Order: sequence, then structure tokens, then C-alpha cells
Amino acid sequence: MKRTLVTADKATELFPVVDAEGNVIGKMSRAEAHSGTKRLHPVVHLHLFNSRGELYLQHRATWKDVQPDKWDTATGGHFDYGETAEEALAREVMEEIGLAPDQYKPRLLRKYIYESAIERELVYVFSATYDGVPQPSPTETQGGRFWTMEEIKANLGKGVFTPMFEKELPKLMSSMG
Repeated sequence: MKRTLVTADKATELFPVVDAEGNVIGKMSRAEAHSGTKRLHPVVHLHLFNSRGELYLQHRATWKDVQPDKWDTATGGHFDYGETAEEALAREVMEEIGLAPDQYKPRLLRKYIYESAIERELVYVFSATYDGVPQPSPTETQGGRFWTMEEIKANLGKGVFTPMFEKELPKLMSSMG
């Protein structure tokens, strides 16, 4: 799978518009999705653990149009129009942390609707375990690293993480047993 390097979000990218179950009912541009229209569109998140229970987080690039310069899930991104959740996940993981689909075995944990001041997203949350070293894209992210749960807990509520990551963390931890 080819790794795509990105240096800015493209306002003209096309995203699917979906209903609450994920059925495609239309399409819109990235610019429209982030303009406050609140039209529901799907995204994927991958929470990547190592066998020691540490969680890999990416440092979002400063040029990102949503939550720049924050720590977030290992991978997160929008579906391109016409993609399935699995296709979007594979593409985003390759683009952001350089892992091919055969290097990790994701499992879908849940779907939920997230709403911020500028958008509404149907979030497909996946997790996987990987003991290698992710290769974060220098143009997609500002790097990344594995964090211990103690480090994460010590930084909650301090503006270090994206609000979406902080919202997902409790359910993620309960789903991991």
C-alpha cells in the first residue's frame, strides 16, 4: 500500500454524508463538513496498544483544521466518499503511522455520534495490539509515542489531548477488560 504524504487538509475532499446507522445518504466537501453544517459524516479511530498496555498517541500537526497541536488516537480520519470503514482505516493507518493492514489486527469496538461546535461525526472506534515501532508521517503528524496509562491519567483535563480522545478513553478502557 502506498503511503501518501499530506501537507494540508484539502477543503475539496469529498466525504460521505450518513444517517445514524452509517448508511450513505449524500456527499459533501471537507470544507462543508467543518463549517458548522453538522451534517453527519463517518470517521475512523484506531487505538493502538502494545503488549505492555501502553497506548500509542499521535501528536496532531499544527496545520490541522481541527484540534491542531494536540495528542490524539494513533490514527483518526475521515472516510473518503465510497470507502468502507475497513478501507478508510487501512488508508488512514498507512498515511499517519506507516502500518500496512497485515501488521495489525483491528477489531471494531463501537460506533457513536460525536458532536463539536463545527461538526457531527459517526465515529467507528477500532483497537489493535502492535509491538513494533510505528513510523509517524512527518507531514501528517508531529510524531507520536507510546504512553503509559499513568502518563495519560496525569494529563487528562489539561488541554494536552483532544476532547474526543478524552471522551473515548473511559469506554476504551472498560472494553479492554
